[in-house]
Amino acid sequence: MSTSPGPFRSRHFRLRGIAASLAGAAAALLAATALAPAALADSADDDVMTSSNVEHVANLPKEGPFANTSAYNSDLAFIGDYAIDGNYNGFVIYDISEPESPQVVSQVLCQGGQGDVSVSGDLLYFSVDYPRASEECGAPASTPANADAFEGIRIFDISDKSAPEYVAAVPTDCGSHTNTLVPGDRDTEYVYVSSYAPSDNYPNCQKPHDKISVIEVPKDDPASASVVNEPVLFPDGGNEGGGVRSATEGCHDITVLPHRDIAAGACMGDGVIMDISDPVKPRVTETVRDENFAFWHSATFSNTARTLIFTDELGGGAGATCNEEIGPERGANAVYSFKGGKRNPDLDFASYFKLPRHQEDTENCVAHNGSLIPVPGKDYFVQSWYQGGVSVIDFNNPRKPREIGYFDRGPLSDEELVLGGSWSAYYYNGYVYSSDIQQGFDVLKLDDRRLRPAERVTYDEFNPQSQPVYRPGRG
Repeated sequence: MSTSPGPFRSRHFRLRGIAASLAGAAAALLAATALAPAALADSADDDVMTSSNVEHVANLPKEGPFANTSAYNSDLAFIGDYAIDGNYNGFVIYDISEPESPQVVSQVLCQGGQGDVSVSGDLLYFSVDYPRASEECGAPASTPANADAFEGIRIFDISDKSAPEYVAAVPTDCGSHTNTLVPGDRDTEYVYVSSYAPSDNYPNCQKPHDKISVIEVPKDDPASASVVNEPVLFPDGGNEGGGVRSATEGCHDITVLPHRDIAAGACMGDGVIMDISDPVKPRVTETVRDENFAFWHSATFSNTARTLIFTDELGGGAGATCNEEIGPERGANAVYSFKGGKRNPDLDFASYFKLPRHQEDTENCVAHNGSLIPVPGKDYFVQSWYQGGVSVIDFNNPRKPREIGYFDRGPLSDEELVLGGSWSAYYYNGYVYSSDIQQGFDVLKLDDRRLRPAERVTYDEFNPQSQPVYRPGRG
């Protein structure tokens, strides 16, 4: 990757070991992924295409210290009338009380990508996976070879949305690529920290790294948050990988279904189900593998938990994989039927879903983050595909998922691949919100009779990786 300033950055785009093992045309496509600072489109509305049931109603470009092309927008979380957009340089809080006219409330400059975010009441949890010389927000970049460098979770008090306060920093082994909020009791909550890419040369990220970190947060004293367990999920080492497939050296992301005490882990070379009855001691109860999956990236349960979607981030999100040559079964979603409970789960493969709209070879495109569209009794999903845009998917028949709507921009460059596109796309209280790596914060309105019942489902707080159960009138 031509923009890597040090040995740590390639680790976080997951290309080390993946791109090297690709063969033939796939290797050529990914090797051509030069993340160069080419000129972007003059307007976020240039070349926008949508299906007839999707309307692009707002865009707020990145501003100030977040405006440069290396300050990537990342994940989203929601609370009340606010959306929180993570960024490699910190985070932005938007007022979305009028969704078609969102406003910036505050920007917090606190570098340490990749900026995965979860929110709980007045607390914001922020993932740091790029080492910094110390815990301070202004600390310079470091490397994983520095034993004194900081990676892990930063905690902010956002009770005043216009002036968030930095409360605590909790170091975790191998940093925090993503984080997942796990509800506890009245006094305590937990954060699952997923990280990976260990090395014998990294003092705080040693092999084997077959674990996650569990942070316990006292709600009345978040400054005393600490790691209380590092459960080993793969005592036998997990998938050894090979070819294009990643070895399992930790997890990329975990989605919990708190009301059922279960979680789905996307763990590089493995997809797993966990029993989280004791949130401090999650336990793997089912493992699935797929010869077509290069990198198990994320997971989403249906509202009934009868279906589960796993995503494959072939090429680490930086490759042009939405084309005929890569095909419909790689860099795709895998849909599983889910039977049994938390102690005896059974996953049965049903189908793949891949973006049906082929993209240009200068567009990074692969399955990425999404959420359910909360239509009671039905299964609809909205999902980001980087420069493939946003897809609305009907998976009511797990064996025949299909796209029923989309939002798609043209390529950022016609000459070379510039990393960009929708990192996350989530449905929240009547609208779809998308965090675009380069183009900022987008708002989409769905106009489809099949999806209209979702407008009666409202949330006070929404972290897509901590899935609520929903019914009409409430989340």
